This record gives sequence, structure tokens and C-alpha cells, in this order.
Amino acid sequence: MLLNEEQRAVRESARAFAEAEIAPHAAAWERNGGAPRDLYRRMGEVGLMGVCVPPEYGGAGADFVSYVLAMEEVAAADCGVSNVMAANNSPVAAAIVKHGTEAQKRAYLPKLACGEYIGAIALTEPHTGSDAAAIRTRARRRAGGGGGWTIDGSKSFITAGATADVAMIVAVTDPAAGKRGITCFLCPTERDGYRVVRKESKLGHRTNDTCQIAFDGLEAEDEDVLGAPGAGLGIALGHLSAGRIGVAAQAVGTARAALAAACGYARERAAFGKPIIEHQGVAFRLAEMATEVEAARQMYLHAAAREAAGESSIREASMAKLFASEMAERVCSGAIQVHGGYGYLSDYPVEKYYRDARVLQIYEGTSEVQKIVIGRML
Repeated sequence: MLLNEEQRAVRESARAFAEAEIAPHAAAWERNGGAPRDLYRRMGEVGLMGVCVPPEYGGAGADFVSYVLAMEEVAAADCGVSNVMAANNSPVAAAIVKHGTEAQKRAYLPKLACGEYIGAIALTEPHTGSDAAAIRTRARRRAGGGGGWTIDGSKSFITAGATADVAMIVAVTDPAAGKRGITCFLCPTERDGYRVVRKESKLGHRTNDTCQIAFDGLEAEDEDVLGAPGAGLGIALGHLSAGRIGVAAQAVGTARAALAAACGYARERAAFGKPIIEHQGVAFRLAEMATEVEAARQMYLHAAAREAAGESSIREASMAKLFASEMAERVCSGAIQVHGGYGYLSDYPVEKYYRDARVLQIYEGTSEVQKIVIGRML
């Protein structure tokens, strides 16, 4: 896919920031338990926290292709940081742009876009996994007839659940209505009743927090409802294709970083009298890895172009996510193999890339879910 001037500019800006401000510190941040909050403000200053948010609300006003290109660059520096960027941009900011009232847009979008606020989506629950319609978190009308809601329930695997300033909470408001009885709420996390139960200890993505959240009588006002009551599941799932394309871009970024590390090591490491990159076995492995990375990139860009044009991207998004996420594990594993025993040590970055890549086959719909979606469309 040929990029236009704006898309190339966004990519280069994101790359320059990621290489200077994220990549050199990612390993230390992981050891210390997370990236500093100030990082996201600096990302906001260069437009990374509100890539597609209109300029009148403080965003960069770029198109969706530009957004996923920026996602690849940030993921190449650190996949965990890119996941906070992803949640902030889409679904949270994107849902507010599409479904929010003018008051909600003015209240949240400028702060999300500049990185002052971090957004989180509270959808997944311990028992639901991929079955989002089976959520049990309940929002009930407050007694007394004065309006407003009280939310009770729990959520799991919430990216930036402890860091976020505003949560997009998906809750059942009318159990009898089934899927049409689910509503989205925009709630500041500082309110009483929003409680972080625990921060999860994870294989990868250790630069962000992933949390279990409990809602204990969390109060929400009528003006906190995002979109219409009962439309919440459609709003939450309406950004699935965009999210899956974003994960594909994350996968390409992570795999690209692993490939670069493997190539660099193979040029420096000598065996049997020459650099190992000159041995056919290593060179062929690297060639296959490079081909897979480029194939995945073209798949996500094709899906992103359809999304940006307003065309259906459901099939293309699932294909890109499926191929890219599984490609990332293969490429990161190959990068470890090129490094030999050193690749298994934390002294070298490829073991981190491998750990970060593994979850990409799980969130935003597992590989098995993607195959179901693709199979239904054949």
C-alpha cells in the first residue's frame, strides 16, 4: 500500500518519538513495574493519544491508517505502552467521538488527546471471556426518582484499570431485554465505588497495568450514559474491527523489533570463521521472518484502508489479526533461536519481545474467535 504524505509524516513522527523516548527505557520500566505517567502526557503532545480525534477537540485529526501506522511504531519500542495508547484511542476516544454528546466530547476528548487523562474500557468479566453479551455487571436506577444509576459488579483483564482517569463501563440495565439491555457509561475512576481489586502479574506487557476491577455502588448520572440506554453492547463491539487491526499493527511492530535484533546479532556473531548471517540456515530463517512481517503489514494496512474508507472490514480485520498475531510469536521465537542461548536471557531484548507477543493471540478476540468470524463469511 502506498502511503500519502500525511500518513508518512505521522509514521515518521511516531517513530522518532518511540525510538527516542520509549525504546531506551522500556526494559527498565518493565523491571520497575510500569511506564511513568508523564510518558503519556508527552505522547499526547505529539498526537499519539488522540490520533483520530478531531482538532477542535484537541486531537491530531489524522485518518485511521495513520493511527495504525503510529501503533506499529510505538509497539516496536514497547508493546505494553502501545496497548495503553490503543485503549485510549479506540475504543474510548473513538466511541466518544461517534456516540458522545457535545458535553461529553468537551469534557473528555481534549484531556484524552493530550494525555492528561488515560481511558480504559471495562467490558470483560471473569466468567465471560469472548462472550461479551453474557456480562453480569448491573446498573440500576437509583431509588427516589431523582435520576442516575448505581453500578455493581466486577471486570477483569482491564488494561490501565489502575492508571485510567475515565472508564467506559459496560453494564446491564435491563436484563429482560438481553443484548438490547446493555448500556455504556463514562465514569471518572476517582469516584467512590470504583475499586482496583488487584493488579495482575503477567508474562508480558509489564509496562502497563492489567487489573481486576470491582464496582461497589458506583454512582453514575444520566449524563454519564454514552449513546442511548440499551445501545451499549453495539457501541462496545462496534469498534472491534478497528481494535483487531490495531492488534495486528502491534504484532507487526513487536515482530519487526525482534527481526531487527536478530539481524543485528547475526551480523556481529561469528561462527566457523564468518558472521552467522552468512550461513544459509540463518539467512534463510531471517528471510522467512522478514517476509512474514511484511505480509502481515500489508494485511493490516489493507484492512485499515477499508476501515478508513467506511467500508466493511470485519473479514479483513479478523484475517489481519489472526495472521499477524500468530506471525509475531513465530518471528519472536525465531529471533531467540538466532541468538542461541543468549536469546533466552533477559540481557537481550528478544526474550521480552517473545513474552509481549504471546498475548496478541488472545485479546480483542482469540485466534479461535477470528477463525469463527472468517469461517462464517466464507
